[in-house]
Amino acid sequence: MTAASESNHEAAQAFLPDFCAARTLFVVVLVAELVAIVLTLAALQAEGEFLIELSKTSFFVLWLALLGSAVMCGLRNTLERTGKTRAFVISFFVLELLSLVLTEVSWQLVRFFGSSTIINDTHTTFLMRTFAISSIVIALAMRYLYVSSEWRRSIVLEAQSRISALQALIRPHFLFNSMNTIASLTRSNPPQAEEAVEDLSDLLRATMSSPKDRSSLKQELEIAAIYQRIEKLRLGERLDVRWDIGQLPMRARIPNLTIQPLLENAIYHGIELLPDGGEVLVSGKRDGEYLEICMTNPVAEGKKRGKTGNNMALANIRQRFELAYGNRGSVNVDNSNNHYTVTLRFPIEEAAT
Repeated sequence: MTAASESNHEAAQAFLPDFCAARTLFVVVLVAELVAIVLTLAALQAEGEFLIELSKTSFFVLWLALLGSAVMCGLRNTLERTGKTRAFVISFFVLELLSLVLTEVSWQLVRFFGSSTIINDTHTTFLMRTFAISSIVIALAMRYLYVSSEWRRSIVLEAQSRISALQALIRPHFLFNSMNTIASLTRSNPPQAEEAVEDLSDLLRATMSSPKDRSSLKQELEIAAIYQRIEKLRLGERLDVRWDIGQLPMRARIPNLTIQPLLENAIYHGIELLPDGGEVLVSGKRDGEYLEICMTNPVAEGKKRGKTGNNMALANIRQRFELAYGNRGSVNVDNSNNHYTVTLRFPIEEAAT
């Protein structure tokens, strides 16, 4: 699983945060400094010495936080493979060992340079006090990480169940419409009906072969092209689909069954209502780290389907985009100038070759 989207999925499922990430490192440093302030206030004995004592404590705590983050960054993948409980236990002891090592190094440095004003405790007292404080802080941090990982896991599982339910709604929707197309062809053109059945078989095989929530853009376009062939058999010259997608990366990941329902709506609610038919334009472009895909079809003025399939499909896609991308993805509709345009915008997440 090397696609960026799958990497995000794995990050959500991970037991430990990504200590290599700048955001995580910022949070660690911020929390470490807050701990240093609390420790300084708790041990403050004389007024006017707060900044001096804070600088001493911060120097030690920040070094421990930075070294701990570096060690956890290197060990994270290994720890993840050991399982959740072992990962947290091993992390706790690794950080405790690092704390003791840093404590001893600090003591020896102070002893070597003879700056007794930096550490006022004896060797044993300094070691034990630092060990006790670090044990409490690290234990609380491990507990927070455990609760956070469980929360992330529950969110991911809920999102996966919602996506599966939404995809289950989409599949029978296009299946029923395809069967209606085949039924109409069996009366007017049996050979074309047979061809449509074969295309429908290919369509079902393509849509149900992969259990993943996302597929490549190439697979999505292939599914839409098969559906186009089915509708072309029924509508003939009234249907024309123009694909302007040369700039799109075919390995980009996108939620399953996104393009085909839009094409289905464009045909069913647009082209089919026009006596002379019309053209559906599918265009796409790359905009920095985002992709934009537009589906445009002409609309028949004064004519409208009584069914709500168009709204259902759009609402379905919007929900799946929200689950997949959050506020980074969008589904916009422009219904003006006798044309109906749906624009998909989402971040580029490519699968590995």
